[in-house]
Amino acid sequence: MAYTPDTVALFYDGFETQALDRPFGMLQSETRRLARATWRTIRRRQVNTGFFTAFLNLKSSLEAHGITVRVNDFSYARAHPGEPVGLSGFAKVFERVRLPNPAVFGPGYVPPPSKVEEVMVACNIKVVTFPSEWPCQMWRGTIGDAAQPMFVAIDIEAWPDMSDHHKSCDILVYDKIRWRQAERTEDLRRPLYSALEQRNLSYRVLRYGEHHIGQFRDALRHCRAMVFLCEHETQGLAYQEAMSSGVPILAWDEGELVDPHERAFAPPGLVVSSVPYFDARCGTTFTRETLQQQLEAFLGDLGTFRPREYVVDTLSPAAGVARYLNLLEQASRAK
Repeated sequence: MAYTPDTVALFYDGFETQALDRPFGMLQSETRRLARATWRTIRRRQVNTGFFTAFLNLKSSLEAHGITVRVNDFSYARAHPGEPVGLSGFAKVFERVRLPNPAVFGPGYVPPPSKVEEVMVACNIKVVTFPSEWPCQMWRGTIGDAAQPMFVAIDIEAWPDMSDHHKSCDILVYDKIRWRQAERTEDLRRPLYSALEQRNLSYRVLRYGEHHIGQFRDALRHCRAMVFLCEHETQGLAYQEAMSSGVPILAWDEGELVDPHERAFAPPGLVVSSVPYFDARCGTTFTRETLQQQLEAFLGDLGTFRPREYVVDTLSPAAGVARYLNLLEQASRAK
């Protein structure tokens, strides 16, 4: 029988809120959170980090499933030591949350392989989550099957199907290239733009970190398809939000790990991806060598893709809850 608890205790420690195990700790943390949110809103700065946004997403998904969620409630966890709990956030969470309960960690900062076992023992962590399968493989040599994929669910209501909206532009180019900028301009960006222009395709470019979310939504509403440029992604929320909006994806995907920090401890032969959640319904991938032929194939099949169907089946809040409850059950059974 599937694990279906009435209540789940989640613990988060980060810039937004802190897990304070002391009298009035929850009140102090909430007061701090509200003050920080107000200050950053007034100054038009991003209110929440990515980790906290993912944590709130998980919390709301569990609640929508009829589960009561207790946040940073140390008394509840200690009163139910056999129940698995969730830990999330930045490195401080490993110092502040030391409970007898078996724990699932994530979303949040995962220590490097040289330190992760020590942290797991100290916090009774039985499962360490990563956004997809390929980053799990970098830690499995150290912690084995305790490394498990757990995606951030895509809010399919917040990103509705826009495939029937009037399209005034052919291609949205979403540029999230992070390394070797000059090289990629010469061997990827310029050849791509040239290939689009040769086919008389209109296109719009959005650069990651240099646009507002409203611009992204507007582009998805008006563009027929999206070209996604990124060396690799552990999940890739932007391309998945596009797929939820009914926009097919042509993704640059070389399979090469470029991040120098991760390369330092990656196992030999690791194959990575820019679109770790993807199948034939979503679109097509290409390399720099296959750009021309894959672009042609993608355009020819454009009317056949069903990207939103994939997101609903695989990345929806309902799918996320089912996956997370499975991991909690795994933690509760681990020795």
